[in-house]
Amino acid sequence: MRDPAEVLAGFRRDFHQALSRRSDALFELTDAVLCADGPVRSLPGLSLVAEYRRGHGALYDALAAGRVDVQRLRTAVAAVPPPRAADGRLVLAVDVTCWLRPEAHTSPERILCHTYGRGRDQHIGVPGWPYAFVVALETGRTSWTAPLDAVRLAPGADLAAVTAAQLRDVVGRLIAAGHWRPGDPQVWVVMDAGYDAARLAWLLRDLPVRVLARLRSDRVLRRPAPPPLPGRRGRLPRHGAEFIFGDPRSWGAPDVTTVTDTRLYGTVTARAWHRLHPRLTRRAAWTDCPALPILEGTVIRLDVGRLPSGATAKPVWLWWSTGIDHEPGHDPSPDPAMIDLLWQAFLRRFDIEHTFRLFKQTLGWTVPKLRDPHAADRWTWLIIAAYTQLRLARPLTADLRHPWERPAPPERLTPSRVRRGFRHLRPTSTCPASAPKPTRPGPGRPPGTPNRHPTRRYDVHTVTSSQTGKTTSRKKKSVNPRPRRTG
Repeated sequence: MRDPAEVLAGFRRDFHQALSRRSDALFELTDAVLCADGPVRSLPGLSLVAEYRRGHGALYDALAAGRVDVQRLRTAVAAVPPPRAADGRLVLAVDVTCWLRPEAHTSPERILCHTYGRGRDQHIGVPGWPYAFVVALETGRTSWTAPLDAVRLAPGADLAAVTAAQLRDVVGRLIAAGHWRPGDPQVWVVMDAGYDAARLAWLLRDLPVRVLARLRSDRVLRRPAPPPLPGRRGRLPRHGAEFIFGDPRSWGAPDVTTVTDTRLYGTVTARAWHRLHPRLTRRAAWTDCPALPILEGTVIRLDVGRLPSGATAKPVWLWWSTGIDHEPGHDPSPDPAMIDLLWQAFLRRFDIEHTFRLFKQTLGWTVPKLRDPHAADRWTWLIIAAYTQLRLARPLTADLRHPWERPAPPERLTPSRVRRGFRHLRPTSTCPASAPKPTRPGPGRPPGTPNRHPTRRYDVHTVTSSQTGKTTSRKKKSVNPRPRRTG
């Protein structure tokens, strides 16, 4: 096993080599994010950190005119040993978080981002840049994750197609780095209800990947088609009876039932039904598919005794894809032990929210008021590189706790507490950035000369009826809505 200090030094060298222009300024800017006292509240304030040896002008110039070889940096991040689940497998989580820019009228490619709890608990759209993240989860009571990729969603982008391309590239890099070999457990991908799980399972069918997703409580799935009756003519049915989430009479007896006592959620009851699939319809997402497939999976209903916040606990519905092709005589349905691993892996998905909170509130990911979205992409990858260095510094950093905090062993340190000690670790690690050259600032615009070239202003991109080719009209919401019957 390699020395953690050597692994950190090697990643810092690879990170510096991935910075193709303004490399020294971008590298020291990342160190300033890691060594600043307290949360990052101001981008020019990072120029006052001792580890950043340049002025604030070089800071803005690095973000505006610098270059980051993203593909090379992705390879360096994937080469770092990722965390694993309790059974040794890789568990990836995907989610979208937004960099809100409501007043940035001169910034292009802004999209209405869905936000929660704004305006008297209303879900409203705020203009911003949405980013799709892929992170690796680890087991145990921890807030650590391993961000592996981030892509800004362009206006009109298909979330399922972008996520499938992301996961394909991430899994390919993990295989190339030797973190997954033939014979290892399959990689699990955990996601929330905002994703089209069936389509992602179909797009990733040639990879050693299985999809675990939460479904809405108003969904309707189908059982396998019944065997043909003797003497019956005509086309055979493709779908069996309905499995309505909101109608317990359609469930039948579960195939697997497990009961687990937990410290945080009390008694957890998981009931599973095998071989259930969504009934797909010929819509835009399946136009390139010659025949609509049958995507069977296992549905898990999770009931918990209590929630940590004290709110009323609602059941959670999960769908786990069992693959497209199976070996003859092999039943891909999970056993009781696998059912427990599945719902525990889904609960670990919420660790990605801690990572987003650290990015925004501590590392200052959304603090800069950048105009160019490409500069925002560069800043995003600097934050990912900074967080990766925090992961590598976990076994090397001393616990610099506040007087009111409890002592914690090295394996229990949070990312914020590791960041406090990174300044003391940096002098002993590799620093490939060279010293700045003395220079003088430029003359700037002559006094009294106004700017006769105003910046272009951009509208927020929204999906309208003219783009979709359909006429939209507001309809009164039904008092008794029917459950969804399509995939």
